[in-house]
Amino acid sequence: MCRPDAWNLVCEFVQSDSLRKHMLAVEAAMRRYARRLGEDEELWGVVGLVHDFDYELWPEPPDHTRQGAAILRQRGVDEEIIGAMLSHAPWNRDEYPLDRPLRRTLSACDELCGFLTACALIRPTRLVGLTASSVRKKLKTPSFAANVSRQDVYDAAEWVGRPLEEHIEECIAALADVATDLGLA
Repeated sequence: MCRPDAWNLVCEFVQSDSLRKHMLAVEAAMRRYARRLGEDEELWGVVGLVHDFDYELWPEPPDHTRQGAAILRQRGVDEEIIGAMLSHAPWNRDEYPLDRPLRRTLSACDELCGFLTACALIRPTRLVGLTASSVRKKLKTPSFAANVSRQDVYDAAEWVGRPLEEHIEECIAALADVATDLGLA
């Protein structure tokens, strides 16, 4: 699956502007990590872009991801993309474990990108000047972006083999690269 096909899929299944922006944010983070790790940037970006394309239609587990996987298989999408998408949902990890860098990185970036977007939206300067230390402080406020799993954010650093502060900084930089597209400029 190429990036234009992935974007067309997102546009076909996702009406929510905020969900589209979330997937663009995860795509940016995945591309940044792929460059850093010498991985296939296009593949990693596509995985980030499509990971939640089925969420509006099937938000409940286990339908979320599994319905999307069925659609991707019908369209002949590579199993590496499908397996990565499935692995970002905890209910699929027995069959699709976080045993590969692509899968670990998607799971590591997903929740954090959502949290960083929430942090940026309450700041007058959005992403400009957002620091890892201010994000860590917000993580300690359970009522802020309450739907974001704090445990997943903390586990994320381990999944990518970096200190949490560095992982946060990496994702902030990735989002800054596409800030205009995310409405966070």
